[in-house]
Amino acid sequence: MNELKKLTGGLYFGEGPRWHDGKLWFSDFYSHKVMTLDENNLLETVCEVPNQPSGLGWLPNGDLLIVSMLDRKILRYSNGQISVHADLSEYVTHKCNDMVVSKDGTAYVGNFGMEDAGENLNSTHLMIVKSDGSILKGPDKILFPNGTVITEDGKKLIVAETLGAKLTSFDINENGELANRKLWARTSPVFSLLIIRFLSALGFDLSKVDFSKYSKNLHVPDGICLDEKNGIWIASPTSKAVVRIEKGGNITDIISTPKGAFACMLGGKDRKTLYVIISNSSDPEEAQASPEGEIHSIEVDIPGTGKP
Repeated sequence: MNELKKLTGGLYFGEGPRWHDGKLWFSDFYSHKVMTLDENNLLETVCEVPNQPSGLGWLPNGDLLIVSMLDRKILRYSNGQISVHADLSEYVTHKCNDMVVSKDGTAYVGNFGMEDAGENLNSTHLMIVKSDGSILKGPDKILFPNGTVITEDGKKLIVAETLGAKLTSFDINENGELANRKLWARTSPVFSLLIIRFLSALGFDLSKVDFSKYSKNLHVPDGICLDEKNGIWIASPTSKAVVRIEKGGNITDIISTPKGAFACMLGGKDRKTLYVIISNSSDPEEAQASPEGEIHSIEVDIPGTGKP
């Protein structure tokens, strides 16, 4: 396999990478911008989101949906204008986060479930937003829902439970609701999950913990993407790596990153380019004081598929 190649730097904290219309789209949390990176490594700003952008996706008509984290809304960007697509603030107590949008425009949105990484570990629920902006409450008891993918046939959703160190699957019904919850894979041994819970209960800011002191195999899924052989790449900030994992938990590839890996996406002309967004920390003060976030890429053998 080839080596990681740095494409650009100077980001505050990149998240939510998507391959769309020949470009890598992503959010930079603390510059409050949705941006693109083209194949010549040219960065451009699409729009600004004052309350911090995160997950991205597109409606069938091409309008861009953006998670606005702090005010817990889904925004719609169309013809250079931003409007509110759905207001989730009545249903979600803490920051909204990543999102995947299906082919029919149904958005599945995660949230923190707690104020910050130093708070006791709480489970939360997904939110489902239909293409017309109507809102449904999705499955609960999810430990920090983060990166999410939908299979190419549109019938299955798999969500990264970051603080559960696992991937969980649901069947997508004809009406877009989720059912038949199953464990898709654990990304770390169970004892590693106990370490997370113990440190969280003690009030540690988990984004600053050097987990290598406790376990070299603690892969915690943040952003994720799906390939054509039903493998999922996870970005793991705790182990500073992107890891390809198969259903059941078999790990086939581990690619080390120079900083914490927070998000990944398969793109490029043949969707065999694995883009990885890395950063030293997700802490707002640290990230804003020193914009050291970067985007790297590496060529892999199996192309991406599904959504995002």
